Amino acid sequence: MSQLLLPEKVEFLINKLYENVNTVICGKQNTVDKMLMALLAGGHVLLEDVPGLGKTLLAKTIAKSIDAKFRRVQCTPDLLPSDITGVSIFYPETREFKFIQGPIFTNVLLVDEINRAAPRTQSCLLEAMEESQITIEGTSQKLEKPFFVIATQNPIEYHGTFDLPEAQLDRFLIVLGIGYPDQEEEDTIIEFYLNNVYNNVEPVISLEDYLMLHECTRKVSVSKEIRKYVLDIINATRNDTNIKLGASPRGTLALLRMAQSSAILAGRNYVIPDDVKNVAVEVLSHRVIPTHKRGLLVNNSIISELVKKITVP
Repeated sequence: MSQLLLPEKVEFLINKLYENVNTVICGKQNTVDKMLMALLAGGHVLLEDVPGLGKTLLAKTIAKSIDAKFRRVQCTPDLLPSDITGVSIFYPETREFKFIQGPIFTNVLLVDEINRAAPRTQSCLLEAMEESQITIEGTSQKLEKPFFVIATQNPIEYHGTFDLPEAQLDRFLIVLGIGYPDQEEEDTIIEFYLNNVYNNVEPVISLEDYLMLHECTRKVSVSKEIRKYVLDIINATRNDTNIKLGASPRGTLALLRMAQSSAILAGRNYVIPDDVKNVAVEVLSHRVIPTHKRGLLVNNSIISELVKKITVP
């Protein structure tokens, strides 16, 4: 990391983030790594897994580790777009309307059980996630920087849920699962519960520190060979017989951004092929539509096998 800005501080801050998250989250190092990569890349994350595995806890821990504005929305079928964006209220004493900001005016927005919100409410997040702005009553309002969404959803419950459209899924930088803990990890979960550690998460880096880390991540070097490797993978998704709809150019940039984050977490200021392979499944699985059976696990398998066929530079 010798060519990065403030290299010692970069390593120090990343270690602080790791330590803070690991005081609450047991095991699941790969998931924590990918969450931190997405954080450094400034991208949105969708956590998809069965109930009770700690999706919300992980999202809250990551979000609260930064000394930034944090808001949470619990999605329900009757949640309205104005419940997220805000609403104008008329005050008779002044005979004026005053806009009351909704929870979307924050730095980190946790959207819990996003697939329980109706499509109209889900769609109000599209503009915010892509352009960091929202349009209310015909007027565009910029959101504060940084702005990123951490959303959760349960893939096995269908009553009272609405599938996320492909356009919205494409806005998420990565989609992650967590999986069941092993017996030793679950024993640690019990210990954490008995010692009430879950309510003691405190910010460990400032907003300025985060912005510096994000800027360093953007400056990680990407060679022409790596760029070609990324493009080979993306083009393969568009020409594979198992895939009906391949990844878009947004997917290309997402794969590049996550590869840069993977490099900086590994202590390098340049991307290697392993960085690309390390994140390809989480970046691309939700961006493709398979020819036959659908589902995140199916997509994961398709992308994993596809990457294995691509010549490594």
